[in-house]
Amino acid sequence: MHRRLIEDDLAGIRDKLLIMGGAAEKSIMLSMRALLERDSELAESVIREDDEIDQLELEIDRMCVDILVLKQPAASDLRFVVSVARTAPTVERIADHAVNISKHALALNDEPSLDLQIDLSRMSGIVQEMLIEGLDAFTSGDPERARATIARDDEVDSLYDLLYARVIEVMASDPSVVARGAQWLFVLKHLERIADYVTNICEQIIYMARGQVIKHTIW
Repeated sequence: MHRRLIEDDLAGIRDKLLIMGGAAEKSIMLSMRALLERDSELAESVIREDDEIDQLELEIDRMCVDILVLKQPAASDLRFVVSVARTAPTVERIADHAVNISKHALALNDEPSLDLQIDLSRMSGIVQEMLIEGLDAFTSGDPERARATIARDDEVDSLYDLLYARVIEVMASDPSVVARGAQWLFVLKHLERIADYVTNICEQIIYMARGQVIKHTIW
C-alpha cells in the first residue's frame, strides 16, 4: 500500500512538472512570434500568463517537501524528488527569459522595424526543441537522450556567436540603430541562457537515473 501511495505522489509531481514545462515552451514560442511578427498584444499575454507558471513552481515545491517529510522516499525515488525540486525553479527561470523576450518585443514594436538579416527563428527553434527533448527525457528517465540534448547546446552557442556578430556589425555601421540593436542582443542572450538551463535540466536527468553528477565535468 505504501509503495502504491508514493508512486501516485511521484506521478503527481512528474505530471505537474510536465505541465509547467509545456507552459514554458509555449511562452518561448509565443514570445518569439510576438517579436518576429511585431505583435504587442501577444507579448503582453505572455507576460500576464507567467503568473500561472510561478504558481506551478510553488505547488511543485510544496508537493516535493510533503513527499520528503511524510513519505521518506529512498534511493531512486529520493533522487527523483530531488531532481524535480531542482528542475522546477529552472523551468521557471526559462519562462522568465520568455517574458523578458516579450518585453523586448514591446520595446522594439514602439520603434521602426530593423532589418538585421538574421535567421533568429532557427536559433529559437533549436532552443524549443531542446526543451521538449529534455522534458521527454525527464519523463522517460533516459540519460542518453539527456546527453544528446546537452550536445545541442553547442549548436545554440555557435548561432549565438554568429548572430551576435551580425547585430554588432549593423550597429557599428549605423549609430542610429544602436538602441534597437541592443534590444536584439538581449534577445539573443535570453535564448542562449534558455539553452543553458535546458542543459541543467538534462544534468539532473543523468543524476536521477544514475546518481552521477556531471555538472562542471567534461564528458
